[in-house]
Amino acid sequence: MILAERAARLAAELAGLERGIEIERLKLEIARLRRERFGPSSERSARIDQLELTLEDLEEAAAEIVASAPIAVETFERQRPARRPLPDHLPRHRIVHPGPAACPCCGGNVFGKLGEDVTETLERVPASWRVIQHVRERLSCRACETISQAPAPFHPISRGRAGPELLAEVAFAKFGQHLPLHRQSERFAREGVPIEVSTLADWIGAVTTALAPLSTLVEAHVRCGERIHIDDTSVPVLAKGKTRMGRLWTVVRDDRPFGGTDPPAAAYFYSPDRSGTQAEDWLGTFAGIAQADAFSGFGRLYDATRQSGTILEAACWAHGRRKFFEMADLKKAPMAIEAVARIDAIFTIEREINGVAAAERRTVRQARSRPLVQALHGWLRQNRAKLSAKAPVAKAIDYMLKRWPAFTRFLDDGRICVSNNAAERAIRPIAVGRRNWTFAGSDEGGRRAAAMYTLIETAKLNGVDPRAWLADVLAQLPEYPARRVSELLPWNWTPPAQQRIAA
Repeated sequence: MILAERAARLAAELAGLERGIEIERLKLEIARLRRERFGPSSERSARIDQLELTLEDLEEAAAEIVASAPIAVETFERQRPARRPLPDHLPRHRIVHPGPAACPCCGGNVFGKLGEDVTETLERVPASWRVIQHVRERLSCRACETISQAPAPFHPISRGRAGPELLAEVAFAKFGQHLPLHRQSERFAREGVPIEVSTLADWIGAVTTALAPLSTLVEAHVRCGERIHIDDTSVPVLAKGKTRMGRLWTVVRDDRPFGGTDPPAAAYFYSPDRSGTQAEDWLGTFAGIAQADAFSGFGRLYDATRQSGTILEAACWAHGRRKFFEMADLKKAPMAIEAVARIDAIFTIEREINGVAAAERRTVRQARSRPLVQALHGWLRQNRAKLSAKAPVAKAIDYMLKRWPAFTRFLDDGRICVSNNAAERAIRPIAVGRRNWTFAGSDEGGRRAAAMYTLIETAKLNGVDPRAWLADVLAQLPEYPARRVSELLPWNWTPPAQQRIAA
């Protein structure tokens, strides 16, 4: 009986060990699949779902075994969660609950007020719809019988019936919160205001046309920068019986990391393919520093014989680190772990000098970062000689060594950032929005999206509420002098008085 009991216990322990190994294997496989960026998304999604279901069953079984065994739990005092106070700028609506009319103890009806206890709850009133009537009185002169009347007010869009607040709401919901027009139409219908999807689409097209001068000014501002960040992402575009892949590109100008005073901006443009000539044509006569990934199409930009000006390549250390981090995280490769640690030391210095003037950044880099970079270079070359060309770590090392001049350019120029994260952050909203709007209807739709993303993301970079800015600009733009339209750009915009009071 004792031997049988021991055999059963050993069998249970062995089964638990095998289950734990299988759990770890599945976790590794799921993590690897999630890191993949290419391939048929439906197959990848189905594979991940299947693995996650298997993992759930195994973890539930493991939890059931653990739960069946007695566990000693140490007592501890649970801390009460801290509750944030409700915002002070919100209006308060008092609901007074009067005290009793008679004393519950003696029945007396003469009271003296000692104070009051106030309990606050947060409430949201649904959006309200209203029809604004512009009434223009017609007057007749009693002396000459001339009829006069105030001129008709301008509308944000020609012959449109939508006000600037509604237009801003629809545009920001589509491009800022990634809510497709058909979902907005359904929401409006539930609120008692049916608006067809085709009508909303017409409004978006008219708004894009009305705001075109501002998006053009933002693009010109980005091209005038000393340093820019470039990145792109795929956008499915509807075609006959299928979808094809277009590209949305972002070019970001942000001088704040090296103490620049010019406002940040993000310009977007659409192209039907990923040819390197697309970025070259859009940049035009730009000459300066371009921070980007190792996309081969950018090679034309860095050509020394470029007629419109020289562009210096600054490689992204975050991309180089990512290739080591994947192997350090998934395979726990010692060489990859050490490479990540060495690169992280460089990033630590960069965080300390972020926002400092370019000259001071260069001085710190020469004194502290250069020795680390030189040591990393020697370490990479030394370990590369030990590896096969097909080894994953060798490929990560080759990625950096082949572009070493571009990786080390930041040491001699304080304006250069060590990463292209500014463009990565600017491209993220598009990647998130794809899950909702699925595809662009046409190439022209991709161009409209690029123009609206330019305005909305630039407003965000400047700390401006995009919806409030769009509403105010659409209200002012029809009567605004063309020579002063730059005053409406996000970094020059001042919120109306009532919005400042509410904020």
